[in-house]
Amino acid sequence: MSTKLITQDGYDALKQELDYLWREKRPDITQKVTWAASLGDRSENADYQYNKKLLREIDRRVRYIRKRLEDMKVVSYAPEQEGRVFFGAWVEVENEAAEIKRFRIVGYDEIYLRKDYISIDSPMARALLKKEVGDEAVVHTPAGETCWWINQIDYVK
Repeated sequence: MSTKLITQDGYDALKQELDYLWREKRPDITQKVTWAASLGDRSENADYQYNKKLLREIDRRVRYIRKRLEDMKVVSYAPEQEGRVFFGAWVEVENEAAEIKRFRIVGYDEIYLRKDYISIDSPMARALLKKEVGDEAVVHTPAGETCWWINQIDYVK
């Protein structure tokens, strides 16, 4: 399983998603299921079947988020982190081909829908941890080793 760390922003986003699913989306879908069920034969009622499936998906996601929020440890910025790569850092790296990447090292639950976030559990993040600007990080991946140099480290404060 993944590391149970999360940034405050990520924790707030998960809480917001849970609140939306539980207080808005689920009651709306429940109402649609009730309406579709009142029409009679449920076996051939596409509205009923679709919304019932959607309700199961919502319930599954709600259970997942609740469990994750209980287990998560929110990691806040600390001044001691300055100058080195730790959880929550924005890092800019460059390879020999002058390819530049910029991303933030965050928890597993925060990377979805964000192209500029990577998981703390990824090979890149593991290679960068505790490094400083100018340091070389060798990233071991199934495709082989690649070298990246750290250009910049920032923290959201």
